[in-house]
Amino acid sequence: MEEPSAAEVCEIAVNLDDVSPEVVGHAVDALLEAGALDVWTTPITMKKQRPGVCLSLLCKPEDRDRLARKVIELTGSFGVRYRRWDRLVLARRFDKVQTALGPVRLKFGMLDGRIITAKPEYDDAAALAEQNGVPVRYVLDEARALAQALLMGEAEA
Repeated sequence: MEEPSAAEVCEIAVNLDDVSPEVVGHAVDALLEAGALDVWTTPITMKKQRPGVCLSLLCKPEDRDRLARKVIELTGSFGVRYRRWDRLVLARRFDKVQTALGPVRLKFGMLDGRIITAKPEYDDAAALAEQNGVPVRYVLDEARALAQALLMGEAEA
């Protein structure tokens, strides 16, 4: 993928004040597994000052109805809201760096042929941290530094 892409997505949202945190967590995992592009929760205050959570997800327009029904099944909600969004998605390039503890994949975000951002893959860093008994932030910091060095070398070339 060379250029950023424009895409239309749907956001589905539901406010919940009578669902346990375990059910919300399960719903997040199940919705991602069912094809949601992203799922997140936001703490909210509902009527009668009850604490609640807004469960939101992004999906492809063709998945909207299926995932809306899945949200209702998973949460017991009486309904959901949805709307369409346009979004700009950076082109991506992938590489790998060798940290002191092992390899970590990097994801580069490209805009107009330039690298705008670089991020180490968390799962790689977490696995190395777990295997070596160190905090994940140490592995992420080293991978970011190596990514920066890689970018600086590219800028000089």
